[in-house]
Amino acid sequence: VQLQASGGGLVQPGGSLRLSCAASGSINSINVMGWHRQAPGKQRELVASIGSGGSTRYADSVKGRFTISRDNAKNTVYLQMDSLKPEDTAVYYCNADKIRTYSGTYYYDYSGQETQVTVSS
Repeated sequence: VQLQASGGGLVQPGGSLRLSCAASGSINSINVMGWHRQAPGKQRELVASIGSGGSTRYADSVKGRFTISRDNAKNTVYLQMDSLKPEDTAVYYCNADKIRTYSGTYYYDYSGQETQVTVSS
């Protein structure tokens, strides 16, 4: 099982970025997918998560600016980030919880590839 993230980069304040994370492998289902981030000198924090049924959860600092969505058929989660602020600068990590493979194996709290987001003028 792999989680492949993409979409990070450098953007000016007020700009937008869209992160994507695709899970690959012999995956039957994924319960929760989401994103965490870690800024220099700070602890890792939850940014947003989404359940298989579409229920979402956001950090207070990103509510109204970020939108998480997923495509269950593609085992992919997206994070649309609008009105970006310099304090959004961080390494973003894709996560998935309770991944079930076709062989019956479960993966819990699985982290994938990171992507850097830098918001600066």
